[in-house]
Amino acid sequence: MTTNLQTNSGGVSVQVRGLRRSLGGHEVLRGLDFEVKPGEIFVIMGPSGSGKSVLLRHIIGLEDPDAGEILINGESVHGGEVLDKYRMALVFQSGALLNSLTVGENVGLYLTEHQLKSPEEIRRIVAEKLEVVGLKDTEAKMPNELSGGMKKRAAIARALVIEPQMILYDEPTSELDPLSAAVIGKEILKLQERIHVTSLVVSHDRELAFGIADRIAVINEGRILAIGTPDEVRRSEDPTIKKFLTADFKL
Repeated sequence: MTTNLQTNSGGVSVQVRGLRRSLGGHEVLRGLDFEVKPGEIFVIMGPSGSGKSVLLRHIIGLEDPDAGEILINGESVHGGEVLDKYRMALVFQSGALLNSLTVGENVGLYLTEHQLKSPEEIRRIVAEKLEVVGLKDTEAKMPNELSGGMKKRAAIARALVIEPQMILYDEPTSELDPLSAAVIGKEILKLQERIHVTSLVVSHDRELAFGIADRIAVINEGRILAIGTPDEVRRSEDPTIKKFLTADFKL
């Protein structure tokens, strides 16, 4: 069976309203409220254990909150129908490439498994998406032949094959050297200009956050301390935020 994936429509909006979640008797998310605009690069930053990853799992529907709700384009994600309706892709922290498959097979896996395109069309799409992220002619390579930064870019290419309306990045620069991390930041910006997808980035990388974000939400102990443009966050008088922004503080 061959069907056509819909083209990107400029991104989706995300509304998080009064989100609460407790795990093991500990309140991890404490009434979060914020909105991500269509086509925006929205970065959630904060120290380890602040609730960033738990929040991400709620947005993609892997967990249900104890209270509150998450809306995609005004529709609740709870129940699963909305997640089937909108095209959302997750770029995992590790890249999550399958070592038994070539780079090209990894990138085209979703299309192949769901028989959404002919083999010839899948090869064309895979080559196109790999070129977009600067990995032209790497289809035949195995994941262990790629550097850490190249694996992250291959994971982004894999996300692109579904023409996503939103891409969620989980610590996209973790374990990368500064040069490779800068390349990932440039790729996120380039995609934003090219396809206007909504990008939600969870990161502890200050340089990435302030280099790519339209807006930043600073989260700590399950609460949002501030939301604003990079300049607005830098100007915050909140002492905790000032501490987070010092070079010697480990997020």
